[in-house]
Amino acid sequence: MRALAVALATVGGVGYAPIASGTVGSLVALPLLPFLAALRDRAPAAYAALVLGLVAVAVWAAGRAEDALGMEDHPHIVIDEVAGLVVAGAFLPATWLAAGVAFVLFRIFDVVKPFPARQIDGGVEGGLGVVGDDLVAGLYAGLLTRLVLRTLA
Repeated sequence: MRALAVALATVGGVGYAPIASGTVGSLVALPLLPFLAALRDRAPAAYAALVLGLVAVAVWAAGRAEDALGMEDHPHIVIDEVAGLVVAGAFLPATWLAAGVAFVLFRIFDVVKPFPARQIDGGVEGGLGVVGDDLVAGLYAGLLTRLVLRTLA
């Protein structure tokens, strides 16, 4: 079970990228965003189940991988970036422009960790702490992307 958790948490080894593993992990989710937005528009219940399932798996895998890798929020754990960017996608139209803007904003929010992301990152233990700050970053990125795109339209 530990090997499965590490494989999931590192997104099949993507988290072992020698530099910017969080950015590389986010890039895994980027091409999925327009397709997930289309799914959301056509089958909202299936989309919601998929996102909630991903978040649940991310929390479980991140918590187990922390134990297996011997470090809290280990840099190789990147499933949290995937989950966060997928959450951002909940607010996006099904376009590549929206996905690109959300990606950039997500990375900024993930690094800056605005309230309450920093508090979650530093104060919540286990997988929920690893994933929670990225969910907040994704929420902010999705909402701001939506606002930016509406303003520019």
